[in-house]
Amino acid sequence: MIPPLVISDRGVTIIGGGAVTQADLAASLEVAPVLVAADGGADRALSLGHPPDWVIGDMDSISMGARRLIPAGRIFQVPEQDSTDFAKCLTRIAAPFVMAAGFAGLRLDHTLAVLSTMAQIPRPPVILIAPDDLVFVAPPRVTLPLMPGTRVSLWPMGPARGVSTGLEWPIEGIEFAPGGRVGTSNRATGLVTLRIEGRMLVMLPRDTLGTVMTALRLPKG
Repeated sequence: MIPPLVISDRGVTIIGGGAVTQADLAASLEVAPVLVAADGGADRALSLGHPPDWVIGDMDSISMGARRLIPAGRIFQVPEQDSTDFAKCLTRIAAPFVMAAGFAGLRLDHTLAVLSTMAQIPRPPVILIAPDDLVFVAPPRVTLPLMPGTRVSLWPMGPARGVSTGLEWPIEGIEFAPGGRVGTSNRATGLVTLRIEGRMLVMLPRDTLGTVMTALRLPKG
């Protein structure tokens, strides 16, 4: 087991080198104020005016300029190449949850790697901020008080099944699988409940962050 480097009783934001706006980072830091940069995410954080509290990764992307601006004791190099920088960060954080910003919108392979890591490493739970979406791994049971018509997409990361209420197209009896049946663009009819067996990503619109955090029982800031 990897000992934690970043320990917090509040949420932690991990920033990557992908597409991330001031609004993305502000939304993340409002609820998860400790900022960890995944390698070259340090440059992205500095460009947005937020020096990271920690930088973790293999350090093949961070610029020399960023290195000069961040205290050396706050840069933690993990030289192995068997995991991504996001995984290197996530496995070294002990916190109630993580917000992930800057991992969508540019390199699709990086985004897919982050989603795979989220499914493989259950703790701490992660909410990924994408340009139009929030993504999180479904717990075994969750209740989401969504407005009727809210888009609800379910994406399996392995064999999965479940039972739902409050979805326009119920999921009971469906065998989900990558490369098989997926559940994009379902819609809420009101209060949504999900009981999920297996690894399933839930994708919702960006403006549901408060609802998601309440449903997952995460502290807000």
